[in-house]
Amino acid sequence: MTTTELPASTETTAPDFLARAREVAQLIEAEADQIEADATITKPVYHALADAGLFWMLIPKRYGGGGTDIVTAFKVIQEISRADGSTGWAFMANSCSAAVAAGFMNTEGGQEIFGEPNRGITAGMIVPTGTAVRVDGGYRVNSRYQFASGSAHASWIGAGFVVTDEDGNPILDANGEPDCRIAFLPREEIEFLGNWDVMGMVGTGSYDYAVHDRFVPDKYTMETFATDPTQEEPVFQLGLLGIGVGGHAPVALGLAQRALQEIAGIVSTKVRPGYEGHVGDSDLFKLDFARNEAQFRAAQAFVYEVFGDAQASAAAGIEITEEQRARLRQATTWVQGVAGDIVTFAARWAGSATVRNPSALGRCVRDAAVATQHALVDRMTLVDAEPAIIAGYLK
Repeated sequence: MTTTELPASTETTAPDFLARAREVAQLIEAEADQIEADATITKPVYHALADAGLFWMLIPKRYGGGGTDIVTAFKVIQEISRADGSTGWAFMANSCSAAVAAGFMNTEGGQEIFGEPNRGITAGMIVPTGTAVRVDGGYRVNSRYQFASGSAHASWIGAGFVVTDEDGNPILDANGEPDCRIAFLPREEIEFLGNWDVMGMVGTGSYDYAVHDRFVPDKYTMETFATDPTQEEPVFQLGLLGIGVGGHAPVALGLAQRALQEIAGIVSTKVRPGYEGHVGDSDLFKLDFARNEAQFRAAQAFVYEVFGDAQASAAAGIEITEEQRARLRQATTWVQGVAGDIVTFAARWAGSATVRNPSALGRCVRDAAVATQHALVDRMTLVDAEPAIIAGYLK
């Protein structure tokens, strides 16, 4: 079965990280059924990702990380997601949350979490769904959270919160908005609650968890919507939305790519009443495949164009414009619909090959059904992005 190759990158680090990802992907494919059965990535896969240094590909070089660019990192996430959607999602959650923490946390905390010999792996809910009280030297967090994707192998767990007073009233910042922050706690200070029995993205291990009245020093916290990175790499100018939310785009691309890969193999030998020869020989399938493969290529090109363009601006010392940031949101959300359509196309042509387990395509169907429902890629984000985009047509 032929795997669609990703476009070559001009970044010097890209061949190294992509080569490592492709090598690990072979193991992930072999472990995919067990990953789903265990509801988290297996130890061999974890060790392979760690040994390849992929968890830390976006971590600044000053901490011993890869210091790579966003396009290379997203291509790695896409390749891991192509091998298995759950592993790709969990890996995305780990690598992108780590990038956000390392890029915006103060240097002392960043060095302690990500520097040698610790090389921390992060996971957890960094959106401010919890609360914490400001105390001397830090914050006291006491909240319950959901969706800690990739937490089974993470050493630090994020906990997003709104700062409140002792009575639970939100503390407002200088702009009159709630003061929102992210705390990172050692995993031994977290109570994991399980509760991950789902139809898709089963292997992400996105468990519920609780933080019980824990003190978190200032050095292990950061502003949720920080705009001024503490690290100099251009990638961090993309911010939380560009890195953390943007990471959903290559997961969708990986699912779509795998669906095309699987259906190409299935129809080459599949026979069905009403078709002469194999299903893949029919003009109707050829038309459908060509259209969907073009949609995949277009979505892939668009994602890497807008993220590459934004980082190129940052690297040149040019402020990323509102339109560029809007296009990051546009591409990330739009590609979810494209991926969902491609997976559905493949499933319909595969027939019973989709529904009989084990089935890589069946897993794509379940994973895509969950991935495309995430709140951060809701269609309303396109509404939010539209004003800055349409303004470019009105100049």
